[in-house]
Amino acid sequence: MSLTLQWVVTSTSLEVSSSMGFLDSIRDVRLLDSSRFMSRDFGSIRAKRDKRKKFRYCSLSTDMKYACVGQSGLENASNFPLLSNVLANPTAGEVAISSEKKVYDVVLKQASLVKRKLSSAGELDTKPSITVPGNLSLLTEAYNRCGEVCAEYAKTFYLGTLLMTPERRKAIWAIYVWCRRTDELVDGPNASHITPSALDRWEARLEELFQGRPFDMLDAALSDTVSTFPVDIQPFKDMIEGMRMDLRKSRYKNFDELYLYCYYVAGTVGLMSVPVMGISPDSQATTESVYNAALALGIANQLTNILRDVGEDASRGRVYLPQDELAQAGLSDEDIFAGKVTDKWRNFMKSQIKRARMFFDEAEKGVTELNEASRWPVWASLLLYRQILDEIEANDYNNFTKRAYVSKAKKLLSLPTAYARSMVPPSRKLSPVMKG
Repeated sequence: MSLTLQWVVTSTSLEVSSSMGFLDSIRDVRLLDSSRFMSRDFGSIRAKRDKRKKFRYCSLSTDMKYACVGQSGLENASNFPLLSNVLANPTAGEVAISSEKKVYDVVLKQASLVKRKLSSAGELDTKPSITVPGNLSLLTEAYNRCGEVCAEYAKTFYLGTLLMTPERRKAIWAIYVWCRRTDELVDGPNASHITPSALDRWEARLEELFQGRPFDMLDAALSDTVSTFPVDIQPFKDMIEGMRMDLRKSRYKNFDELYLYCYYVAGTVGLMSVPVMGISPDSQATTESVYNAALALGIANQLTNILRDVGEDASRGRVYLPQDELAQAGLSDEDIFAGKVTDKWRNFMKSQIKRARMFFDEAEKGVTELNEASRWPVWASLLLYRQILDEIEANDYNNFTKRAYVSKAKKLLSLPTAYARSMVPPSRKLSPVMKG
């Protein structure tokens, strides 16, 4: 199933194989070699590198059991009952760490990186780019290529990035391209040939570029980005872990399992992007709360992808819906494979859409905390993705044979709205991120 890039509206597949052939490149341990994009070798591009605050795990319980991932510095946090960080394993008598807890430490670390930068500079400004003399034109070419890819496959978002500062704009392009290439491993034309060892090699290549040793032109753009902004490698590794899950898993027992998957393949993008997007100097929200809102947007987008692509995923034998909730609704995998819209299905979809909208609601509060120049593309992608849920409803919840999409006219109409919202100044504080 298609990866949601959290700040991005994606469309068709991106061809990322090399001129030598994708499978040949894997055999040569040259995973996703974009030699057709690379004209010359790049010299070393050095990358730089990681008090924690306590989070509160709290329930904002409704009939759907929403709960926050953990919020630091909330004045009213004591109003919510404490949520356990672990789940007991009734069969093995062991204690299993919940998905919230697994994501918790990663969010804290990413927030800490940006917080240190904020405390030293007042605002999230960039460090000077570090390039070896003679390679500046090559690096510019690399970033330009990333921009071309973004413009081709994420048109609306790309237009929004043009309002960002040049440094932030090109960095976001580089992150977008890496995420898209990663998604293509398990969702592209060569997905059937991808093995766990291929993903291991892709991760090793990631570690190399973070050490300033990019493999190709597109890697070089990201290598320069992570040397310029306080971007950590963990979310990138977690995204690759999400690809591993796609190789070995086609069912999710409950929402806790699905939530972790959504974090891996989409929530991670927010953690990658916040250091680049920047936090407004006028924001009074905690850094952790901004990261939590970014996480909520990724979860919302991926849940929307799941609900949009039910029929498409079923055709590949995949069901990205909580099995326990299907059973509670009187449904099973057989109903999904049959592809018949019934009252049971409509009621089930209503509850799933409600959950996704709750995540969008929480994400919206965090967008206003971003740097002013970064808000428009985020608002544009958020509003467009949220409208997909409206289209599912308009299709009478038939996501088996009808693909919900937002028309070009509606996309254009949403741009002024997104721009107007991007002008709204930051609030004094940010409420907890909810998890359903």
